[in-house]
Amino acid sequence: MSTHPGTLLRTFLNERRGLLVPGAGNALAARVIETMGFEAVYLSGAGLTNNFYGMPDLGFVSLNDIASHTAAIRDAVALPLIVDADTGFGNALNVRHTVRTLERAGANAIQIEDQVMPKKCGHFAGKAVINQAEMVSKIKAAVDARVSGDFLIIARTDARAIHGLDAALDRARAFAEAGADVTFVEAPTSVDELRRIASDLPCPQIVNVVIGGKTPALPAAEFAEMGFGMVLYANAALQGAVRGMTNALAELQRRGELPEDPDLVATFAERQALVQKTAFDALDARYAVQAAKG
Repeated sequence: MSTHPGTLLRTFLNERRGLLVPGAGNALAARVIETMGFEAVYLSGAGLTNNFYGMPDLGFVSLNDIASHTAAIRDAVALPLIVDADTGFGNALNVRHTVRTLERAGANAIQIEDQVMPKKCGHFAGKAVINQAEMVSKIKAAVDARVSGDFLIIARTDARAIHGLDAALDRARAFAEAGADVTFVEAPTSVDELRRIASDLPCPQIVNVVIGGKTPALPAAEFAEMGFGMVLYANAALQGAVRGMTNALAELQRRGELPEDPDLVATFAERQALVQKTAFDALDARYAVQAAKG
């Protein structure tokens, strides 16, 4: 098997074994995900918006924001990298530019969705979608723009919340016919709907488990049994980090000090290991300029 991350990702998804993929909002989170032994990482648009701007997922990030974080994550980890590219930032020509930009930045797959721009989190109310023909044209542009055949195009539809499941399935089929490698019906609300998505559509499918969201949070093994290609926890790391920060800072506030308690904070040594301080020390020593002798 090729070790190219895009080829690996295609293989993993085609196995339809419910590949468990956490999301990252920055390179440090991606490093944690890789260290924990996961097989791929997802750059979450919601996670990036929350982390970078402290704002909700309402279409505030730009292509430049996503490209810079894609490049940082690519430099930090070797895992297959899936990037949430929201709506592709405009029409088919904008999608073409988005694909070329993010492929150069190091993505192995991008996800584009059929929401009206500016988009909203898939589990928020008040979403709207563009017409199917327009989204099909965007997918065709994405397919034509990629350089590598193993740069995957993931096409998401948010039509379930607006037009119902049958309409969402029809869109997903059309997206696959237009060349999408993977389709993603966002925010199904029952186990029966999940089973239909996994069984009725021709290409690998993604299920997005949002903690506190609309989709049933089943064990990954059940999603694998249904035949999903990927089980996405786009913001589990972010929500865990927020809870960790509040717990540690509440203890600091209560006590006026914070001991090195591994139940509250990572140790100094763990933090330095995560950012590969030893490797940078070795590089520093390698390139150090020797002081001239008088």
